[in-house]
Amino acid sequence: MSGLSAGELARKLVHIGVGGLAFAVAPLGFRGAVACAVAAIFHNAVLLPRYGGRRLWRDAESARGHSLGIVLYPVAVLLLLLLFHRRLEVAAAAWGLLAFGDGTASLVGMTLGRGNPLPWNPRKSWAGTLAFTLFGGAFAALLLLWTAPGRYEPGFAVAIGFAAATLAALVESLPVGLDDNLGVPLLAGLWLYCLTSTAGGWGVLVTPTALAATALGLAVNLALALAAWAVGGVNRSGAVAGVVLGTAIWAGLGPRGFALLFAFFALGTLATRVGYEAKAKRRLAQADGGRRGARNALAKTTVPALAALLAAASGQMELYALAAAGALAAAAADTCASEIGQVYGRRTFLVTSLRAVPPGTEGAVSLEGTLAGIAASFAVGGLGALLGLYPPSGVLVVAVAAFAANTLESLLGATLEQRGLLDNEAVNFLNTLAGAGIAAALA
Repeated sequence: MSGLSAGELARKLVHIGVGGLAFAVAPLGFRGAVACAVAAIFHNAVLLPRYGGRRLWRDAESARGHSLGIVLYPVAVLLLLLLFHRRLEVAAAAWGLLAFGDGTASLVGMTLGRGNPLPWNPRKSWAGTLAFTLFGGAFAALLLLWTAPGRYEPGFAVAIGFAAATLAALVESLPVGLDDNLGVPLLAGLWLYCLTSTAGGWGVLVTPTALAATALGLAVNLALALAAWAVGGVNRSGAVAGVVLGTAIWAGLGPRGFALLFAFFALGTLATRVGYEAKAKRRLAQADGGRRGARNALAKTTVPALAALLAAASGQMELYALAAAGALAAAAADTCASEIGQVYGRRTFLVTSLRAVPPGTEGAVSLEGTLAGIAASFAVGGLGALLGLYPPSGVLVVAVAAFAANTLESLLGATLEQRGLLDNEAVNFLNTLAGAGIAAALA
């Protein structure tokens, strides 16, 4: 939250101004927009530095001799167009979030953010995060309506635009070392894409029957959270986060979906307790006596909670139930593989190089831990099929998704986490996101 320099002001004004081109996606069409994005990548990487573009570089970028963020901006736009080629309004709206949300967040944060830092990231401010949500949400909604006229009711467009902006602002505020020009719009675009399928469907969550069921779910979650806190499975913040996320899963998928969450928690807690004293002596045990907090709960349960709500609101119950199961199976497999591997793993090696490393190294895997993770994923996936959330063929879908997601997590741990670009909770979140996405894609 340092002061706004003239160079940073110019950089952010260009960042915001280029976002105005998102309104050209509709008249250009898919091919035209892709051609422009490719041309912009070449321009920013090759031509811009040759005619004065270096003035937009930060000091660290000048020292390195290149600016990654200026190139990643059009790369993100190109990826949005390719991913959402059938819903160009989603690509345009996510571009609007990147341009107007992120740009104004920086301007407001650097000028008005002093004195109100975020608790989880003192380098970001409440003022900047609020600006991201307000401006990003407004322009996302406007671009949805502009790019796909008549497809969405204005009120619905505003609601999902601000929902996407809220997620984007939260992700942008996290203390990770990666450039947010790439991850923020892609995650927000994916969330926005899912939300577009829920038009007219959110009313199912507020019927008297649904509210009564949610109240029951809240009571069950409160009781279990107190029990988990009493036996040392979670701390107070973890209990609160667990109640909120667990109630969301119950509201969307009912007690059957909640059973999957309970299975994940039970498996993780048991795996953590296995050989805890031995792990503690080697400084590998879960901190706080094995109690998990809010950050851990949010990292591993946010994706299945959102998938559960989408299952109810979109009417695509089986698809999003598989996504939720894939996320929870990936989380269960990750926890069991780590905890069991640290106790019984005879050889631990990096997935990137197969080089032997000490247990507990980021990105390290063992045969014993991997087998434990696979068993956990089949347990979660099998429970979902047994309860009728999806057909028996979904068990293999969930297990494959969890295995692929955990392999990706090991790669991220061995690369980005070891370099300090991602922390453990960010990697856990991406693990569950991958599990959900792969399960939905396979379905």
